[in-house]
Amino acid sequence: MFRRQKSQRARERATEYATCKDFQQIFDEEMSGLHLLAYLLTGDQAKAEQCFVAGLDDSIHGNPVFKQWARAWSKRAIIQNAIKAMAPSAQGEAAEQAAVPAAFNGSKLPLVSLVMQWTVFERFVFVMAVLEGYSVRECGAMLGSADQNILTTKSRVLQRLGEKTAQAAITRGDVVWNALLAQAQVA
Repeated sequence: MFRRQKSQRARERATEYATCKDFQQIFDEEMSGLHLLAYLLTGDQAKAEQCFVAGLDDSIHGNPVFKQWARAWSKRAIIQNAIKAMAPSAQGEAAEQAAVPAAFNGSKLPLVSLVMQWTVFERFVFVMAVLEGYSVRECGAMLGSADQNILTTKSRVLQRLGEKTAQAAITRGDVVWNALLAQAQVA
């Protein structure tokens, strides 16, 4: 009797976790958005593709995740792979800025073009703190940077966006995400 109950509880618990198939479906359904996330962070198509694939692999083969957390976990896996690939640092802010590939350049993608002109650290702070809604403390921990660096950088990139876009980004990050996705699909 006890073994049967224990076995049933184990089966019920297993259905609560995301499976390989669940993650494959998420990456398939949200391919454009997840690839854009990787591109905004890395500023490079090849590195973005690597982060996308590594994020899928990490999601499938990583620690078990509840199904309701799977979408957020997929994005986090891509962000973590981008951090490994790019090593963003507040100290290296004056470093090179990404060149905007032709596919993302021009009047069809003004916001992407603007973001691609920022330093790697600025892009990471913008994507993580503004678009994805990570707290300053979470950003600081993931990026290995002081909270004050995150706050200062966040303030600077929001200023660069302009009042209207910045307000939309602050109140609802998905408004800016939707605009970026719509622009990427037109290009």
